Amino acid sequence: MAGIRYISARLAQQIDDELMGVAGAFSLDQLMELAGLACAQALAKVYTKEKHPRVLVCCGPGNQGGDGLVAARHLGMFGYKPTIYMPKPGSKEHYRRLQIQCNNMNIPTLPPSNDVASLASAIKSSDVILDALFGFSFRPPVRAPFDAALPLLARSGLPIVSVDIPSGWDVEAGDIGVEGALNPQVLVSLTAPKQGVKTFSGRHFLGGRFVPKLLEEKHALNLPLYPGTEQIVELPSQESEQKL
Repeated sequence: MAGIRYISARLAQQIDDELMGVAGAFSLDQLMELAGLACAQALAKVYTKEKHPRVLVCCGPGNQGGDGLVAARHLGMFGYKPTIYMPKPGSKEHYRRLQIQCNNMNIPTLPPSNDVASLASAIKSSDVILDALFGFSFRPPVRAPFDAALPLLARSGLPIVSVDIPSGWDVEAGDIGVEGALNPQVLVSLTAPKQGVKTFSGRHFLGGRFVPKLLEEKHALNLPLYPGTEQIVELPSQESEQKL
């Protein structure tokens, strides 16, 4: 059987469009809810709330950040103590609604600011970072206000779980040496893994149990089976794949 397909940025965008078009008939809210739930479940599988209860959830202004907000809410439901950091909050209606949902859970949010003092303080009182800053549309260089925050997160010494693509990486070329680019221990690819993470050596999960067979077969994604009722499935490590 052919291995799972690692997809380009262009194909990832096309599949997103098809998921929310006639072929998939999903709304953005549905996809974001399922993606965020998968991210929360992956973090919980690797970093238990008994040992890593305090999660710093870092959210960008786009759909990646929306996934992070959904994950923060679910982590709160799971019994974690999330704190949200949004250097630049999203302006779209669905993003604002996700913020309100987190507020209703009494999940604290750091003030958006170029001053990273509050972020530095939050890092000191956190056990793990959920990285949902940049999506697959990221292009260097890293601009303000992220340029000050990203190196701080990279040097934090905390374990990092990245959503879809580690922040600072190119979606197709991978780690291209951007200053402050994150090097997570855990990656949660959504829909299908992107070409840029082929060299990722940490624990790698696939999330987003929503791709219909029609689209999976059309694009030859060769997705693995999700176990039981899980929203995630762990992919083989690069080391084990090389042995096969």
